[in-house]
Amino acid sequence: MNYIERLRVLLAEDDKNLGTLLKTYLESKGYEVTLCVNGKEALQMFKRRLFEFAILDVMMPQLDGFSLAQMIREKSKMPIIFLTARNMQDDIIRGFNIGADDYITKPFSMEELMMRIQAILRRADIQQRVDSDMAVFYIGKYEFDVNAQVLKIYNEEQRLTSKESMLLKMLCDNENEVVDRTEALLKIWKEDNYFNARSMDVYITKLRKYFRHDPSVRLLNVHGVGFKLVTQQI
Repeated sequence: MNYIERLRVLLAEDDKNLGTLLKTYLESKGYEVTLCVNGKEALQMFKRRLFEFAILDVMMPQLDGFSLAQMIREKSKMPIIFLTARNMQDDIIRGFNIGADDYITKPFSMEELMMRIQAILRRADIQQRVDSDMAVFYIGKYEFDVNAQVLKIYNEEQRLTSKESMLLKMLCDNENEVVDRTEALLKIWKEDNYFNARSMDVYITKLRKYFRHDPSVRLLNVHGVGFKLVTQQI
């Protein structure tokens, strides 16, 4: 895929040995990689250049990966993978809250990282190839542009991550019907496990917040089954 071959990656890793190893490996796979050794340098580079993917270490001097990702998310919906030395649930949930597409715990193999990158890119590619007659949904007073991954109401726009957009589209495709939890996990996260389930719960909570300006739009929990997107006349 040509898109993958010319993908521009922002890599932020303060461990110079690991950073250099990752850069060399990704470049050998055809990626264009810019390596930064701290969060502040990565933020400056992000403001100067166009990137299509970010791999961010969580623990970095001057500006940590979480703070850097929040600043990136204000301007870009590009996929983000966190690298972390800590397999702590709170860190994982925080990362997904910020809008990360995935996380990987150190130590990890280069092959595992590559598989995760490619899985995210496949999801993004599928998202971009949605048929035009299914690309826009009207949800109450909201307009959801699937291809642009933008939710609009009045003059406000909310940019969505790839997973937020895929989850919302699944809900829109089944409006007023229950979306099975397991089905959503397997379709979007590719695996039904505890951490992915918690990640999906985080995204459901975020989608509810995005719909706060129109009380006729409700995103319901169906206990033990899944979720339902409904619109009601107020």
